[in-house]
Amino acid sequence: MAEKMKALVSYAPYDNRYEEYQKPRAEKGEIVLKVKGCGICAGDIKAYHGGIRIWGTSEENRYIEAPCIGGHEFFGEVVELGEGVEDYAVGDVLVAEQIVPCGECKFCKSGAYWMCTRSAVFGFKQYANGGFAEYVKLDKNCLIHKVPKEFTAEQAVLIEPIACGMHAVEQAQIQHSDVVVIAGLGAIGTSMVNIASLALPKMVIGIDVKENRLEMGKKFGADVVLNPAKCDVAEEIRSLTDGLGCDVYIEASGSPRSVTQGMDALRNLGRYVQMGVFAQEVTADWNTIGDGKELTIIGSHLSALTYDSVIQGIASGKIKTEGLISHKFKLSDWEEAFKATELPDAMKVMMEP
Repeated sequence: MAEKMKALVSYAPYDNRYEEYQKPRAEKGEIVLKVKGCGICAGDIKAYHGGIRIWGTSEENRYIEAPCIGGHEFFGEVVELGEGVEDYAVGDVLVAEQIVPCGECKFCKSGAYWMCTRSAVFGFKQYANGGFAEYVKLDKNCLIHKVPKEFTAEQAVLIEPIACGMHAVEQAQIQHSDVVVIAGLGAIGTSMVNIASLALPKMVIGIDVKENRLEMGKKFGADVVLNPAKCDVAEEIRSLTDGLGCDVYIEASGSPRSVTQGMDALRNLGRYVQMGVFAQEVTADWNTIGDGKELTIIGSHLSALTYDSVIQGIASGKIKTEGLISHKFKLSDWEEAFKATELPDAMKVMMEP
């Protein structure tokens, strides 16, 4: 009889079930982890609420393969090794990158595995069940990293989201003379303020509508913080830059209003980086991009080649983590945990089996 485990299984929008599920077994080249913690991503919340980008409008354009186990911000301890696994041992603490690449498409073969055409992110496919469970299986194609023994559970859970933020900051190609804006100061955006400030630009500006997040932005390196509910952000940025505007605007909020705000705030020849994920299609005046300011629009997807640097940065103390995990819950209390992501003081919420 197959062993069972407890898991949070997604069946449909607003239909998550904490129930018994078959415990994974390690086949050739695979690893099974006992999950020690898993963060809740905005994508997990959007999936629960029936986000169209995840559930689509029909079976044909649906990304999620339900029923499946959510969660991609996990870490855990090795409890089983499949045949041929040599670089890891039972007892190692590991974190896996959030995508399970195919290894065969053009992007995987060129090294850009995060753009794999299979696009299998943990927690959205049945063959890539995620970390909202007692155990999770790592496919032979997974990108795996050892977690230093001195890391707390909170630090280990933050590796994945901070890695995504680091990639977005890298996409901006920040120069020392730049005025850099990070819009959206959740756990990832706040970390991006930290990472951007390490590049020693002229100024880092953080934007959010929540006062507690603005305070976190200051602690993590923002020179100036602005609340769009209380001021005209673009006007304030121009007043700080001799009327020119910012050099870099990194959108990390997922708010449609932030897009037009960013285009307005950017100087001529500025760089706009899109990292946040929207729940709906966004409209903007594309004349601003071309005939107006000749902006450079840059996308940022997942975490690329940043995990090792994030782990090193956390270990050295250069990348801060204190306060980014605002709430912790048991997996069995998932409903309360999901609701907590909407609380005024929420940053990153994590669950433990």
